[in-house]
Amino acid sequence: MNWKEHISVDPAVCHGQACLKGTRVPVAVVLDNLAAGLTAQEICASYPSLTPTAVQAAVAYAAFLAHERIMPLPG
Repeated sequence: MNWKEHISVDPAVCHGQACLKGTRVPVAVVLDNLAAGLTAQEICASYPSLTPTAVQAAVAYAAFLAHERIMPLPG
C-alpha cells in the first residue's frame, strides 16, 4: 500500500489537513471512525466518495506518522 497515492495536503482544502485524494474527507475523520469501532464498509457508507482502499490508506498514513524517529542529540 502506497498511501501517498491516496492522501493529499492542499492549503485550499480543509485548511490544509491531510485528506483522501479527490474528497474533502480528512484522514483524521476516517481514523476517528475506525477508533470508534466502525468498519471500513460502514465508513464508506457514511462517506460515499471513499473506498475501502482509501480507508486502508488512512491507516497506512497513520502508521507512517506513528513511527518513532531516532534523532541524534548534539554532543
